[in-house]
Amino acid sequence: MKHNPKRLAAIRKLPCIRCGNPHSQAAHSNSAKHGKGRSIKASDEFTVPLCHSCHFKFDTFQLGNRAESEAMFDQWLVKVDRMLVVEDREVF
Repeated sequence: MKHNPKRLAAIRKLPCIRCGNPHSQAAHSNSAKHGKGRSIKASDEFTVPLCHSCHFKFDTFQLGNRAESEAMFDQWLVKVDRMLVVEDREVF
């Protein structure tokens, strides 16, 4: 697993990507394609902000089956990466 404390800190400052709750956590991908394995978290580069409730639902596949969850995460990741780029450039 590749650690990226700067990314994790930036992720935690963003609102939940699913519901908009301002209190979020860095949620790691549950996909093997991102390095997830038994008792092994995916790389920190594959994290999105999720509130506690959405994080639990995502990790327990209450938001869809594995394929649906992976597709949903991939969409979230694209949005989050764009948000982080905008923040880095301080466009506003």
